[in-house]
Amino acid sequence: MKLFRTVRRNLIVSNNVKKYLLYALGEILLIVVGILIAWKINNFNELRKNKIIQEKIYVSLYEELHTNLGVLNTSIFQYKNNTTSLQNSLNYVGFSPESLTQEAKDLIVRVKFKNTNLRSEALSSVNFTDKFQFLENDTVADLIAEYPSELKLFEEQELKIRFIVDNRLKPVLEEYISLKDLLPDNNDNFNQIRAFGQESNYIDLLNNKEYQNSVIDQLLQTQIQLNTAINLRNKTEKLAIKLKEELDG
Repeated sequence: MKLFRTVRRNLIVSNNVKKYLLYALGEILLIVVGILIAWKINNFNELRKNKIIQEKIYVSLYEELHTNLGVLNTSIFQYKNNTTSLQNSLNYVGFSPESLTQEAKDLIVRVKFKNTNLRSEALSSVNFTDKFQFLENDTVADLIAEYPSELKLFEEQELKIRFIVDNRLKPVLEEYISLKDLLPDNNDNFNQIRAFGQESNYIDLLNNKEYQNSVIDQLLQTQIQLNTAINLRNKTEKLAIKLKEELDG
């Protein structure tokens, strides 16, 4: 800078307007070039930081989706088993008391339902914050934006099944079935209740309209949930594959 001031002073003293204008233009160009270089360096640093943030987002999302795939595979297996159990329990309607085996009774009172705990922390962190601006791949961004609605459909259908089990099926079961039937046979501490407790009435239960309707409703809703779970697993797998491609690329 001291050198530039000296040159500028000498040109002013020499009263050479042409050389001074050329010098002034050159100084302006140097300043502009310096600003552009600084801007490029700053822009490069910002891009590098954004890339690091994007990679962290992809890693957290991929790990979350990978966990969900395992949970969904287990749930799909359970839904298939539950469907079979519900169908088999309906087949006992119309049986005589002596025709019901202990295995049949166990199946009738076995109410199968387990909440599916899918993770969504990383997904929510992206969808409900400003992290979307760091996603460069439009296809990945679109899949991430669509995923919460698929997740919501799954959760809402699961709540329907939970409501049927808790508010319709369990009450009618408790009306006709004594829970002493569920006590272990090899424990003498329960001899008194087994001997004098109220007996279960499986035939009246099977002939009860509310019981039949509850089991049928649970069966139908479980079949819907099975298809919903398969669809969600496919969407989860597709998004996970895209994220893996981005991370490997």
